[in-house]
Amino acid sequence: MASLTMDHVAVVAIIKGTLTPSSFTTWTAPPNSKFFSVKCTSNVQYRIEPKPEGTSHLSPIPLKENSALLISMQQASEHENDNKLSVQYYGEKSEVLGRAVLHLTAVEISLDVDADRDGVVEKNSSNKASWKWGPDGHGAILLVNCDSEKTYWKKPDHEVEKIYKVSDLKDMSLMMLRTKGPAKLPEGYKLTMHISQGDAQSIRVFKSKSTKVPSNLSYFFHAFVQHYPLVLNSEVLTQEVPYLGSDAEMKFYVEGLRFSDRDFDGIVTINLSLLEPLGPTVPDTPIFTDKVVFHMAPWIMTPNTLKPVQVYVCSVQDNEKFLKGITELVAKSGHKLKIVHEYMNRGDRWIQDEVEFGYIDSPHHRFPVVLDSPRDRGLKDFPYKELLGPDFGHVTRTPFDEKVNSLDSFGNLEVSPPVSVNGKEYPLGRIIIGVAFPTAETGRNMTKVVQDFLWAQKVQDPIALFSDWLKVGHVDEFMTFVPASDRKGFRLVLASPDAGYKLLRGLQNSGHGQAKFFEELKDEEQKTVDEVLSDEEFQNHNNYAQSCIDWNRDVLKRELGLDEDDIIDLPVLFKLVDMDNSRATAFYPDVVNMLVLGNNLGIPKPFGPKVNSQCAIEAEVRFLLEPLGLNCTFIDDFATYHKLLGDVHCGTNVRREQFEFKWWNLKM
Repeated sequence: MASLTMDHVAVVAIIKGTLTPSSFTTWTAPPNSKFFSVKCTSNVQYRIEPKPEGTSHLSPIPLKENSALLISMQQASEHENDNKLSVQYYGEKSEVLGRAVLHLTAVEISLDVDADRDGVVEKNSSNKASWKWGPDGHGAILLVNCDSEKTYWKKPDHEVEKIYKVSDLKDMSLMMLRTKGPAKLPEGYKLTMHISQGDAQSIRVFKSKSTKVPSNLSYFFHAFVQHYPLVLNSEVLTQEVPYLGSDAEMKFYVEGLRFSDRDFDGIVTINLSLLEPLGPTVPDTPIFTDKVVFHMAPWIMTPNTLKPVQVYVCSVQDNEKFLKGITELVAKSGHKLKIVHEYMNRGDRWIQDEVEFGYIDSPHHRFPVVLDSPRDRGLKDFPYKELLGPDFGHVTRTPFDEKVNSLDSFGNLEVSPPVSVNGKEYPLGRIIIGVAFPTAETGRNMTKVVQDFLWAQKVQDPIALFSDWLKVGHVDEFMTFVPASDRKGFRLVLASPDAGYKLLRGLQNSGHGQAKFFEELKDEEQKTVDEVLSDEEFQNHNNYAQSCIDWNRDVLKRELGLDEDDIIDLPVLFKLVDMDNSRATAFYPDVVNMLVLGNNLGIPKPFGPKVNSQCAIEAEVRFLLEPLGLNCTFIDDFATYHKLLGDVHCGTNVRREQFEFKWWNLKM
């Protein structure tokens, strides 16, 4: 037997005659052979290397020690052995010494995917075996099948090695095996599909037994599962697949099992080989291999500048007033509101800390995916029981050898709007997290497994800020983004003790030094503007807070390509707490910790000193934000959130629309 290949056409050759092949590509000429000639049928092409010099095509060709005859067929056979090639050998005096005949069968074999990312599986793309980023890039895309087709007794679909419903197929990527040739392969030849042990941890492959996807969902469960049998997984790395013959296609569905991470770059490969039998005691040998490459779709966060889809807030025993304020704001903004009741939140009001909403995207399908934080307090069951479902995915990371701390809550996880930095585009923005100061020997950090996951997604290159100076330690305590119609399309909003002191000194100079903080709050100690300004220790606290924010300001300007005109400083004062005055909390409700719903902002009511019956801090915030076309609504969260070391943003969460920009078009 002998076999040769050319592109996606596999040529199976059967050699007959007096010559014995020494391998599938070579055979031995008769002794004393000096010349040879070649004849073949019209569908066979050949070339001789090295190319003969000065020889007529009708004359015998000198035979050299390194002579090689390379055979190909550019068209599939209609029948087995329907083409042939013969080689005749001559001696010194042109006497015939022997003849070899190759009976040839050509089969077109192509394993195909959507390599050009247009939602269609094209035939034998030249780019299917590699990945390239960018608008002129290529390579197929795979979604992690992390939603659940079940609504009861549910678990993520990637944890189940079966296809339960037709709808599950759209979460997978279509792969086609296309063949053209005779009705069957020559005896002993077979096709096998195979993956590596490493890739088997990341994908599964199912096969459709029909060329049509059934629409009748009245199948018995076992009959439906049998319609899509499992082909490859972590326990089955290679399996024979049918050769259908003629001009045929077979559908396979590739399922993604895990996101890119520290130990996985997101690239997987699936191979298809044509195997040749060499004998009963010798393993079959691959004579042709085709391969396709997939890139796992990353998890993508959505910034404040994207349109809200649904707002989430918890109902607990004491937050009726807060809940009313949020409900009115959401209704005014025209968005949906989901209230998470106590049977599900179990007294945990910090829904921002529990989850971060994002999504995954491919040319054929996209859906939201919630990242579940490792904090696991009262809301721990909410993401799994309430959010996970059809076309709503779930992913989490669990630390094994690290202690979870406050910085693992997702008030400490934000994302910027799209930016351009020194010529480099970030069309999906950049993730922002808070950590300990880089030179600190001790301090709190977001757990490594969560950081590794975020960095591995690649498309929203993270930025680490210093947030451990805060008692709670979240970046949303001193920064946020609001939309704007000019400049870069947004403003970075920072908490500013300096702006707070400037405002208070202005009040004092205009004769309002006796105006009081918290005048409307019966149970809160009231302080006048004069008292605050005369408190040197408090001033030192805020000098420290300002220095920490300034360090982060410089990082954000550098990493997001911002100018001073892109930043708004809102007046926020801090106080150092803990026994050693080592970490800070907001002195009054933190106006930066806001809920952004398009142009409508839900801002913590600061209860600042009043001038002419109007809160001076509210007036300053309006003065700074409303010229951008933003509407400021101040919500009372003092007793039920601020006193518990959080504010409006901490107590709410928003699922937003997805980017129009496609992540695979990033220039990396």
